[in-house]
Amino acid sequence: MPPVLWRRLLAEFCGTAFLVAVVVGAGVAAQNLSPGDVGLQLFENAAATAAGLVALILAFGPVSGAHFNPVVSAADSFFGGLRARDLPAYVAAQVAGAIAGSVIANLMFNLDAVTWSTKTRTGGGLWLGEVVATIGLLIVIFGVVRSGRSSAAPFAVGAYIGAAYFFTSSTSFANPAVTIGRAFTNTFAGIKPSSVPAFVAFELVGGLLAVGLIWALYPDIAAVADEVIVPAEPSLEEATHA
Repeated sequence: MPPVLWRRLLAEFCGTAFLVAVVVGAGVAAQNLSPGDVGLQLFENAAATAAGLVALILAFGPVSGAHFNPVVSAADSFFGGLRARDLPAYVAAQVAGAIAGSVIANLMFNLDAVTWSTKTRTGGGLWLGEVVATIGLLIVIFGVVRSGRSSAAPFAVGAYIGAAYFFTSSTSFANPAVTIGRAFTNTFAGIKPSSVPAFVAFELVGGLLAVGLIWALYPDIAAVADEVIVPAEPSLEEATHA
């Protein structure tokens, strides 16, 4: 039995907010610390994001599974790990958290709460990058869980995202909620609002392709779908009153 829904939604909201705050805040700090060196800025941003993601999955995973990503939640719902009726609430909490994280990061660095990004991210190469990034993310998550090594999932996900910053042309957003949130900041990690719909669309395409691959590679994945990304366990009070 998973924790009650409101606790899981709070965990998804907070986890996604912290994730976007890490991405945006680290981007601003990287620009301040390494002006004029975009490669170093990207490395600093990637390192902070990878480390932060590991910590956040470990912290919030026991409550909600630490999806922080509508594509992950949708795939998990398809395979039976997340109840379909809970999926819209998960997505809403993730999107709201992503926006809140971007606003908080702006405020931490003395920017206006909302500074719409002017950074255009468009083109076939970038869209393909999002498809590849999203497929890889889901394969890593479900493959690690299927192997019975859920305890390693936070580190595998963090490592993959850190690498995908560099091997994908799009720097691996791979997350519709995070993509939306990053439109609210005109900083290193931002994305122009007009570029968001295509990014989200290709992330969803990547999610659909990943579900097909997961189904083919791990036909018994439904047996462990409730452990994605890590197993969520009810509190002692919840278990006692179950």
